Amino acid sequence: MNEPYPEVAVIGAGSIGCFVGGHLGTHARVRLIGRERVRAVIAAHGMRLTDLEGGSVERAPQELDFVTDIAAASAARLVLVTVKSDDTPEVARALAPVLRKDAVVLSLQNGLRNVAVLREALPAQTVLAGMVPFNVLHRGHGRLHRASAGTLMAERHPALEPYVERFAACGLPMILRDDMREVQWAKLLLNLNNGVNALSDLPLREELALRAYRRCLALLQDEALRALKAAGIRPARLTPLPARWLPSLLRAPDAVFGLLAQRMLAIDPLARSSTWDDLAAGRRTEIEHINGEVVRLAEQHGMRAPANAKLVALVHAAEQGDRRIWSREELWGALRAAASAR
Repeated sequence: MNEPYPEVAVIGAGSIGCFVGGHLGTHARVRLIGRERVRAVIAAHGMRLTDLEGGSVERAPQELDFVTDIAAASAARLVLVTVKSDDTPEVARALAPVLRKDAVVLSLQNGLRNVAVLREALPAQTVLAGMVPFNVLHRGHGRLHRASAGTLMAERHPALEPYVERFAACGLPMILRDDMREVQWAKLLLNLNNGVNALSDLPLREELALRAYRRCLALLQDEALRALKAAGIRPARLTPLPARWLPSLLRAPDAVFGLLAQRMLAIDPLARSSTWDDLAAGRRTEIEHINGEVVRLAEQHGMRAPANAKLVALVHAAEQGDRRIWSREELWGALRAAASAR
């Protein structure tokens, strides 16, 4: 790479995009591209990026390049896409006439279909899959806190390798992998909790400490694992336990789970899922790109995933204004009844 500080564009600079881009900007020229409301906050307050381990990075407003026009990505050699999955088709179309042909486009999004959408719209560019394993908590006034642990992962490709040292230097190491489909499914298995967390209206750590909510997640994962087995997909191992053992751990009594799952509970006390954040802000959630993917995979193989389908319906109802808090007994009962129905 000839330039000592290659330009990077972050498309969809919300909590994840600003956290990653804010860190990366300490070792590269980074342009954040996002909504006006976020730009105004950054212009007024800059950024303070913190994490569970006590790390802190301060970025003054004058150090940050935040714009709202996607055409400003035209000079970028590396483009990080962090928009919601529903917005990917529109963003892909907007990027097509803008990007340089040698740009590397890295999707750091939830869901499984974003890379295919980006590749179809950007055939001249190198489009790669990535995965962000941690939650970022927005505390207002430009304060962003990494609320859980995990290491960035991305699809192995020679075009991405020159940037790996930049990520590591700014405190965001990235592992390059040859099995990103399996990695994405493993992440999705964990993200099946997003809707449960949103409906519980509890912080993640409190929700996961309650067995009935964990049984909901275990049921959702059981359906997903059956569908994955039918599809011949073996999820990557992202946790100390293999994915197939997670439902059993989740069903364990609270005291046992607390002892065995300390890493899973290493979450900021205030952290919530992105689905909760979306409902609280009145935005569309990504439930169709998470639990909905399990429903579709099951159907492709002549199976059903009724508990996941029920959770999708409940979250859609919340999007439409039926924002009720589901107690652990109510939610477990609803999902169990759906799974038992003939």
